[in-house]
Amino acid sequence: MTNTRKARISVILGNIVICVTVAVLLLVTVAPTEAKPASQAAEPYYNGESDKSVSLMVNVYWGTEYIAPMLDIFARHDVTTTFFVGGSWAAGNESTLKAIVAAGHEIGNHGYYHKDHKKLDGAYNRKEISSAHAVVKDVTGIDMTLFAPPSGAFGAATLDAASELGYKTVMWTRDTIDWRDHDSELIYKRAVKNIKGGDLILMHPTECTVAALDRIITEIERNGLTVACVSEVLVGHSEQ
Repeated sequence: MTNTRKARISVILGNIVICVTVAVLLLVTVAPTEAKPASQAAEPYYNGESDKSVSLMVNVYWGTEYIAPMLDIFARHDVTTTFFVGGSWAAGNESTLKAIVAAGHEIGNHGYYHKDHKKLDGAYNRKEISSAHAVVKDVTGIDMTLFAPPSGAFGAATLDAASELGYKTVMWTRDTIDWRDHDSELIYKRAVKNIKGGDLILMHPTECTVAALDRIITEIERNGLTVACVSEVLVGHSEQ
């Protein structure tokens, strides 16, 4: 093989190497970045699996003066339910929190400062949830496992944080909107209209809620249902 021919072959091979290198660089540059996996945390619960019971979710950041009357009504009907308490509220109302626990009710986590959890990053979500957990644990010895985001606001970071901390995120099936509409008849209708097993009914400690509560429980029972803690109404979800 002549030197001229060898030179031509070397040039051709060199060009091939250059072309392959350029092609690889172009692929790396224009290839789409790998999509981040969607949140692997469990989705929030909007209802339970039970066909025989419902829960009255009482979210507490204020309205302390109405909690004792609510406890009296629950006791009169011999039922227990779930109180989702804010950490800052729990820290300032230890005796009331202990009274709720002593009455046999379940305690859930409602964040510490009633933040919009949808706007919080993962670290801040964890801080809000874990801080509320810590104060309730300190006062009652209870390790809560249910988290109700304030105002129902949550994002993927919220679900991930709750799951990482051992929590199920709980929303609601029906909302009495008692914090806004101070009308006991309206609260009653929102709570019980077309009620069915598995419903999670959101309410707060307000004067009008207290006025409607006895009728609400009576109507629930008239429909062949019982009032139970959220964890009991969620039966079946944990196996999915």
